Amino acid sequence: MTKEVVLHNRPVFDQIHPSIYGAAVGLVAWFAAAAWILFDRQSDIGLLLGMVSVLLLVAVLLPWLLSLVWKRHAKPHQPHPDATSFHDWRIGDFAVWGSKLHATQAAIDMLLPLAAVAFGLTAIGIVFLISARAAP
Repeated sequence: MTKEVVLHNRPVFDQIHPSIYGAAVGLVAWFAAAAWILFDRQSDIGLLLGMVSVLLLVAVLLPWLLSLVWKRHAKPHQPHPDATSFHDWRIGDFAVWGSKLHATQAAIDMLLPLAAVAFGLTAIGIVFLISARAAP
């Protein structure tokens, strides 16, 4: 028998909170900035970094533009969702494919790959700079 408290009647959300999207955009910007700052040391890498930056820009702008279109063309009989605070969203559940997941776990699942790539590229870039300075 478990001694965990089961919280009943928690709200179930079907949308990610906007601050999670903001954190995702911040991590993508961190990735692009780390790539440009730490790896732009040779003249032939600029085109590759430019293409990666364009790809990341499209990956961020496309969902944002789609959300703007969705908000503008919402059906008139659909009620507008009230703005939910991050604290209220965090303690609730998140609907995932007919199931529920705790909202904090959903945010971690979304942000963890982006954070791993951004921080991993930063660590690799720092090691790259240190080894370049140490080389004769």
